[in-house]
Amino acid sequence: MSRRYQVLAPTAPVPAPDDPLEQLAREGVQRLLQAALRAEVDDFLGRGRYQRGGEFRGYRNGHLPERSVGVGMGAVKVRQPRVSDVPEGVEPFQSELLGKWERRSRTQARLLVRLYLEGLSTGDFEPIFRALVGETAALSPSSIVRLKDEWADEFRLWRGRPIRERYVYLFADGVYLKAGLEKEHTAVLVVLGVSADGRKELLAMEKGYRESASSWGEVLRDLKARGLTEAPLLAVGDGGLGFWAALGEIYPQTRHQRCWNHRRLNVRDKLPKRLQAEAKATIREIYEAPTRAECCRRRAEYCIKLRATRHGDAADCLERDWGDFTAFYDFPEEHWTHLRTSNPVESIFAGVRLRTNSTKRLRSRENALYLVFKLVLRLSTNWRPINGRNQLALLLDGEYFDDGRLRRTSTTREGTAA
Repeated sequence: MSRRYQVLAPTAPVPAPDDPLEQLAREGVQRLLQAALRAEVDDFLGRGRYQRGGEFRGYRNGHLPERSVGVGMGAVKVRQPRVSDVPEGVEPFQSELLGKWERRSRTQARLLVRLYLEGLSTGDFEPIFRALVGETAALSPSSIVRLKDEWADEFRLWRGRPIRERYVYLFADGVYLKAGLEKEHTAVLVVLGVSADGRKELLAMEKGYRESASSWGEVLRDLKARGLTEAPLLAVGDGGLGFWAALGEIYPQTRHQRCWNHRRLNVRDKLPKRLQAEAKATIREIYEAPTRAECCRRRAEYCIKLRATRHGDAADCLERDWGDFTAFYDFPEEHWTHLRTSNPVESIFAGVRLRTNSTKRLRSRENALYLVFKLVLRLSTNWRPINGRNQLALLLDGEYFDDGRLRRTSTTREGTAA
């Protein structure tokens, strides 16, 4: 027994000694597993124990040394039968149920990886799960890391899958992680789509050093090559110029909607602290205006006030690229709460950061990407569809909206900028 295990053993969970239900379950599992292993040998040899068979296929030759095998929520003892003197030309006996050196079930292995995904450090597995998997099972940090190798295969399959649905909206953003040997943070570029039935779906995820036009261009071109040939109607993102430049090249028909949360932060950064709370409330009132005209009026009044108090740079920031901040008025009002900000992506990464912030630095940029991918897939099970899903069919049929309401005339949608 290692010194480390001797020190940490008191904190490890152990089965209650007076738990008859646990003991009965373990004994039953042990008997069933042992019987199944014996049945495999019978099938291989073509005869039961003490029976004569037809074709000679070898002899029973005792058992391998007894070992613990982790199954479900515990470990059971098992003695695996051996077969010797197998004739030439006959495949040696090998159990399909239990590998020769297997120490845990696949279900238990996936449980350990899931717990790592949720934030349990690899160094914590030894003291916490030794009683679960048995004293002889490999439970070092390196053995846990090896269990994550399948994430890379899952990611490659997912990244190469064809896209066959139509997506009405795109949300794009980048999250920066401490990963790799370089001092620079790794940018993970993410594209989220809203399908014709209102479901949110992760469409793309790639790593890069920054959110450049070339990096975003590679992401969008890959989406187009995999089947996203019809341009989405609207894309939502922050002020990163790289994404908008790439979008204009790959999907020039797609309209732009910039995130109001990012613009509010940009304006607040240009104001003294005593005015920042007022700016936050006022800008919220601006983008929550019921019509585009009212939104422009509120913005104009606030910019006059800012310039009167010698904060013209904040007013200039609020007015810049104004048309890209009011595009949502040309879409159904039920969708505005989703379209005014990039929160659909930001909320995803709030959960991701809770996990990645617990790690000082991930050594490999690739492993960081796989970790974020698995986290996002896990979080996606709780994503809710957008409001007013029935309105998406109208948009795809070519209908137009003014200030969130269906336009009854078949005129061309015009983006309005003040």
